[in-house]
Amino acid sequence: MKQSIKERVHALRMTFHPNSIKAFIIPSTDPHLSEYVAPHWMSREWISGFTGSAGTAVILMDKAGLWTDSRYFLQATKELEGSGITLYKEMLPETPSITEFLCQHLKPGESVSIDGKMFSVQQVEQMKEELAAHQLQVDIFGDPLSSIWKDRPAMPDSPAFIYDIKYAGKSCEEKISAIRTELKKKGVYALFISALDEIAWTLNLRGNDVHCNPVIVSYLLITQDEVTYFISPEKVTAEVETYLKERQIGIQKYDEVETFLNSFPGKNILIDPGKTNYSIYSSINPQCSILRGESPVALLKAIRNEQEVAGIHAAMQRDGVALVKFLKWLEESVSTGKETELSIDKKLHEFRAAQPLYMGESFDTIAGYKEHGAIVHYSATPESEVTLQPRGFLLLDSGAQYLDGTTDITRTIALGELTEEEKTDYTLILKGHIALAMAKFPAGTRGAQLDVLARMPIWNHRMNFLHGTGHGVGHFLSVHEGPQSIRMNESPVILQPGMVTSNEPGVYKAGSHGIRTENLTLVCKDGEGMFGEYLKFETITLCPICKKGIIKEMLTNEEIEWLNNYHQTVYEKLSPDLNEEEKVWLQEATASL
Repeated sequence: MKQSIKERVHALRMTFHPNSIKAFIIPSTDPHLSEYVAPHWMSREWISGFTGSAGTAVILMDKAGLWTDSRYFLQATKELEGSGITLYKEMLPETPSITEFLCQHLKPGESVSIDGKMFSVQQVEQMKEELAAHQLQVDIFGDPLSSIWKDRPAMPDSPAFIYDIKYAGKSCEEKISAIRTELKKKGVYALFISALDEIAWTLNLRGNDVHCNPVIVSYLLITQDEVTYFISPEKVTAEVETYLKERQIGIQKYDEVETFLNSFPGKNILIDPGKTNYSIYSSINPQCSILRGESPVALLKAIRNEQEVAGIHAAMQRDGVALVKFLKWLEESVSTGKETELSIDKKLHEFRAAQPLYMGESFDTIAGYKEHGAIVHYSATPESEVTLQPRGFLLLDSGAQYLDGTTDITRTIALGELTEEEKTDYTLILKGHIALAMAKFPAGTRGAQLDVLARMPIWNHRMNFLHGTGHGVGHFLSVHEGPQSIRMNESPVILQPGMVTSNEPGVYKAGSHGIRTENLTLVCKDGEGMFGEYLKFETITLCPICKKGIIKEMLTNEEIEWLNNYHQTVYEKLSPDLNEEEKVWLQEATASL
């Protein structure tokens, strides 16, 4: 019989006394500090019942809390009901931080226990510093769930596969050589890589270890002389083994990485303290000097080569065709009263799966009708799904993995009659989206400097959204990738030609509606200007933006011109692959405003 959340928390507390544990923190990640994790590491979900992708559970003997961000406030409230776990809403002025909470409830001299594999070096050091100010310590414990989680899913064991150079654009050898060049510049002998997307990109390998993310659970050590790949043997096919041997890449067992590092003879090793877990860091040979910094792979990977740029354009074109077929079908089907949030997700999947090079979704589709659209990362279930009616908005955020690129798009679709408030909000979000899409900026500009463009129209109405405006997207890799981003928080990473980011302002009104308009953009050169080179965004997503919610009088001539030009491009690029009926539908959907 399945244990209730209360029973699971009780089982965890039963391990406290024998191990002198006063508090245990369980984050949402894995030993690679990934955003999305394999079921084996869904510990926070198992202990709390909260299924969102971000959140941290803190369990004390007599109290339990879950901290999550604004994307999940509504979802977490529902899912934590009756669990005995209190929801703490991050970023709200009245919410105590986890550290503040621990200081309120623990006595000086007591310890906070964590699994060192689940926290980055940076997180542990920050935690130690903050808690020390209140005479509290951090105890690096193992994984207490290993003894109480009886039906825990096994470690992922699906085989790795080779990613063809015709899609990757550069060979594994070229990439390793470029990485070594970057390391040499900084006097670095060895680089240890934990981030799964960086490893997959470097080796031109992909896998199926994490839902929607074609990565392989593994570690990689690159020195000036050799490369060592830490991976479970059952994941290495004969073909992959030959491929690695031909490239002089040594193979070691995944679970022997700490032992290997313990006797690593190199003079120095670079780790990214934000992406390397504390246990790995602690296992490095004390004779080896540890250097800290960003892995050079993050930036090398973020700047698309010519082949990748061609690939993402081709993938967007096929994705756009699938979306147009779907949107036409949706428009015709809503009036039947038979379609639900889940059934349309299934239909969208069918249209995409029919496209060449399709490998799966890039994340679980978010299909939120009316008030469900206000739940930023809403995920329909058989219990929660509703039937679509010919009125109000449907927010649809979806994406696909193709061999030649990863897509991510959000459209807010008017299914019928709208209120004035819905139309106003929709038009304001469109204004913000267009302002960012039209931006021209000097080389050296950071995403945080442009974020205000997308927010200004809603700020003027005292509204805001608490998620980022833009994230990087991988190339047949993770749908959320750095190091570039467009958000309110400062980041030192400058936007460079070849980077792909999303452009996705939104507004969410609990119990009423949610609106988001998202395209992917490619940073491109825009020529010389005063004090040097200028850059711009090329919108690469190809799909009509619903015109039914637009209040035309609220748009400037320049904004109308941008939308009309965008729609003309969409029609020109997609119509050759559509039948006559679909062409007629698209012509209407992209007709000038």
